[in-house]
Amino acid sequence: MSDVTLSEFVEATATQFGIPGVAVGVLIDGQDVFACHGVTSLDNPQPVDSDTLFQLGSVTKTYTATALMRLAAQGRVELDAPVRTYLPELALADEDAATRITVANLLNHTAGLDWNLLVDTGDGEDALAEFVARLPELGLIAASGARASYSQAGYNLAGRVIEKVTGQPFEQAIAELIFAPLGLTHSFFASREITARRFAEGHNAEADGSLTVARLWRPWRANNPGGGLASSAADQLRWARFHLGDGGAVLPTDTLRAMRRPTVALRASTFGDAIGVGWFLRDIDGVRAIGHGGSGNGQFAELLIVPERDFAIVVMSNAGPEGIACNQAIVRWALERYLRVLDRDPEPISYDPSRAAELIGTYAIDAMTLTIAADETGLNLAVGVKPEIRAASDQEVPPDYPAAAIGLLPGDGDEYLVTHGGLRGQLGFFSRDESGAVVGIDLAGRLFQRVAA
Repeated sequence: MSDVTLSEFVEATATQFGIPGVAVGVLIDGQDVFACHGVTSLDNPQPVDSDTLFQLGSVTKTYTATALMRLAAQGRVELDAPVRTYLPELALADEDAATRITVANLLNHTAGLDWNLLVDTGDGEDALAEFVARLPELGLIAASGARASYSQAGYNLAGRVIEKVTGQPFEQAIAELIFAPLGLTHSFFASREITARRFAEGHNAEADGSLTVARLWRPWRANNPGGGLASSAADQLRWARFHLGDGGAVLPTDTLRAMRRPTVALRASTFGDAIGVGWFLRDIDGVRAIGHGGSGNGQFAELLIVPERDFAIVVMSNAGPEGIACNQAIVRWALERYLRVLDRDPEPISYDPSRAAELIGTYAIDAMTLTIAADETGLNLAVGVKPEIRAASDQEVPPDYPAAAIGLLPGDGDEYLVTHGGLRGQLGFFSRDESGAVVGIDLAGRLFQRVAA
């Protein structure tokens, strides 16, 4: 076992990847252990500590899912009921889909909704209602229940269900259902509450590799249910303790445990092997783990829990694109150091130009484009915001990810691993139609559909 301490490894790893600030918390043997490195911002540097607020991004979804499970346990929500039971005004691009999508479909990303709408519906208490009113503009990628495809819009819609059932703004409902009873005193949605405390700013890499502070600090309010929470390493370990415990007065124990059970399988996904309720499920070296990652503009978070070992780790970093690799390296080191569990990437097969030819092309979701290209050395993948979206935005838009090398994996040859670049370690797969033609690619759980040449 390594003699390197957690603090030493975090410092070395943050330095290696050029991350200004990292906060790490580990729950092991019933004790909280923290290792914090660096500063909150290159422009206004303050030391990072265990109470520093970072943007959690999509880790927020675990809170939204848990709140809905609490409402279900109280008999106020039926998970298998159509969303229209609570939002009769719901309209989608397809009327049949609008009638069929259930609350459970939203929570395990099987609603068939595309990733998201990039629309700012303001900072008022009607932000979610206005977002839902715009959903007829969102594309549908499958029938409800047919497959999993990660959807921020689906969780925003789930947040609106919470508003309608409780009669409260989403943020207030979460505070009363989750924050207050669990004593989460460093978890906030509102900018005025966040900026009154020590908080981390995101950073993005310029073309020359230098870092600049991301000026768009938090997402639009309508995205709060799926990605708007700012929290600390200390609060995230409290959150992990709750999900490792008996639920107390917040959730019946059997309901808490049910969130960890598979509801839909995943294929070649960095997220894991399956989705429970709000959690991604993974088998790592024979041990079952649950977790969720998240990203903002130059900020990245990872929360992983191993229930059978009463273990949890949270890592939050404030620079992109290397924050993903930094977080992953720290999580993997901790799994090996504390649990003797090894998490390793699969080995790609040798590059075959003839096999690669049918994969080359452009793929898209509503706001982003993914391009697969090839040269004599292999395949590469580039993903970024559509130029027309970037040009039309009056807000700062995160930079595109530069091209990254990918390798195909053993098996049918449709699964791949990103082997180099800021997205390295990401798993995905190409999908085909009934004729065998490649029609899509999954990256980070999202289905990018092929664009005709």
